[in-house]
Amino acid sequence: MRLKSRQKIERPLSQLLQELCVPPDLATTILDTNVSESWIPAIAALEEKLIALEARSRVRASKDLSEAAEALRIAASGKIRGYFLGLLQPIRTSISTNMHVLQTSVFLKYRPLFAFLQRHAPSVTQEFQHAYIAAARLYYETGFRRYARSLGYLRARTVEKSTLIGTLPSDEGPGVTLAYMADDAKNKEPPEAAFRSLLLVLLDNATAEYAFLSSFFRQEPNPPRKPSTRRVSGIIFEDPEEQSESGGDSIPISPNSAAKEERAYIDGLWKQIMEPRWNTARLETASALEPAPPLIPLLTMIRLNENVYLEAERRGCGPLETFLLGQRLTMWPLFQKDMGVQVDSLKKLAENAVGGYLSRSGIKDSAVQVIINRYASLFIACVRLSSEGDETMLFSNVLRLRQELAKLIINQSKKIKDSAQSSTYLSTTYELLLSRLSAGNVVHPRAQSEASHWRELEEEARRRIGATRR
Repeated sequence: MRLKSRQKIERPLSQLLQELCVPPDLATTILDTNVSESWIPAIAALEEKLIALEARSRVRASKDLSEAAEALRIAASGKIRGYFLGLLQPIRTSISTNMHVLQTSVFLKYRPLFAFLQRHAPSVTQEFQHAYIAAARLYYETGFRRYARSLGYLRARTVEKSTLIGTLPSDEGPGVTLAYMADDAKNKEPPEAAFRSLLLVLLDNATAEYAFLSSFFRQEPNPPRKPSTRRVSGIIFEDPEEQSESGGDSIPISPNSAAKEERAYIDGLWKQIMEPRWNTARLETASALEPAPPLIPLLTMIRLNENVYLEAERRGCGPLETFLLGQRLTMWPLFQKDMGVQVDSLKKLAENAVGGYLSRSGIKDSAVQVIINRYASLFIACVRLSSEGDETMLFSNVLRLRQELAKLIINQSKKIKDSAQSSTYLSTTYELLLSRLSAGNVVHPRAQSEASHWRELEEEARRRIGATRR
């Protein structure tokens, strides 16, 4: 009977000892070696032992083993802490450190070790998290401030003044602007090029950091408890004084709520790191918009901002989307204001062209041709830079310009007393405008509608020429 009883418990006893005992090579790895790739499977094995010992807490033998496992947990946590804090030293000392390479090649590689800290040493996790935020914040703030300063030097060398359309004349994209280019006094950049470089650098760094935070600092669930296998002789292995305790009912969290909490948590970390960069970016954008750049560069900047916003949305970087929306709300009113000034300048010129001190010698046909060229360039730019969301608003302003240009051409033709010559002037001017519009090679419903409008006026002028010659 005794032999049968021993044989009965031999297999489960062996299984129990295998689950609870810490192998000597595991202890040697943690106590006698530095953190390396070999630690990744070792820490996974240690965590399995910790979970098993907790699940078998009522087994008498597990109490002594738990003390040994706890000592290994403390030793492992301390070494992992020192290793991760040491990785931050290059970030603190030099902005030439490639942050993205460090994140992808080292931090994410050892992410399982950090997950172990999250589950078994939360205080160490918080310590490293604060240290990382401080180091990354300083790294990005210093680097971006220097880069923005370099762009400011380039922008100061290229002061492009806005030319009103109604003023009379007197006789795949490029690469990102690099900071060292500012050292060359001959190097100049238009405002939209500097703005594009600023946004692309901001996009790449901000979204890469957000992706890293989402992967590395994501919140870890509590370690799963191993379900107890069938009980092994309670008389030998179970403490009779300990009673099983039934856990309280927990309120389940819906996946949507958990995802929102996780996103809010990552957003909070990201904002702590990137907040100084936003201040620098806002100041740099304000400098680029004061004084406001010419109309086409300003519209180009608006479209660049919109494209970067769509890319940030695709990459799932919510806080950056909010920042870019704020930029959009700042730039569109400036564009509207500038368009109003352009319309007023052309309106004033058209009204004065009727007579008075602006006689035919005051505004020449060549000046009207210059204004036609400006209008055609502006229209082509608006067509190419339009988007479905703001097309109506954009071309309502262009329509106002077209109306004033038509008045100017008609008023200029009225200075010619001969009806045939006046109609000839209209026909020739409309043909010039049509040729300028067609030079853009733009296939767009707005472009077709614009050409159709001026073509009808040109045909009407031709009919008048024929009527006067009969």
